[in-house]
Amino acid sequence: MNVVLPRIFISPGHNFFGRPRAPAGEHPTREVATVICRAGWGLEGDRFYGYRPGYKGQVTFFAADVFEALKAEFRLPGISAGVLRRNVLIGGADLTALIGKIFSIGGVAFEGTGEARPCHWMNHAVAPGAEDWLKGRGGLRARVLSDGELQIGAAELLLLDKSPQPIGAAGVIGKCAVELRLESGS
Repeated sequence: MNVVLPRIFISPGHNFFGRPRAPAGEHPTREVATVICRAGWGLEGDRFYGYRPGYKGQVTFFAADVFEALKAEFRLPGISAGVLRRNVLIGGADLTALIGKIFSIGGVAFEGTGEARPCHWMNHAVAPGAEDWLKGRGGLRARVLSDGELQIGAAELLLLDKSPQPIGAAGVIGKCAVELRLESGS
């Protein structure tokens, strides 16, 4: 399936995560044209890079059509997708359908681990009511399963069969596996 990645963001620090009663942090969200993905680690330069082994939110995706609807709903035509604190804006994919799936984008493999649920900070970062509006459309959290580079622009999204080997040990094999049998002759 052809998709488009119009924006990619990373941030070196947490502004909202782990701050339920504290004021928001001031770490900038930086838009980049490319980002290096590292299996089991996340996106180089991002706040969740190497955060915790097996962390379910090593990368977050947000649907471009939901972002456009958000801008229209709250009458914010100039708002940046960076305020959402999601890493990859993606067009042409049903992110909910990727929960529990192994997939690749531009040759980099991911495992969709769950919805990137909006928190109360969305009411401050976007507009009052944004948290409720975003429920069920907050994006996708994922683990990075293979090393590679994502870049803005057109990309191919492929659903992959689950690897028969542990992800951490061997990586994702690809769309199919080949079985080899060695038989001795009699």
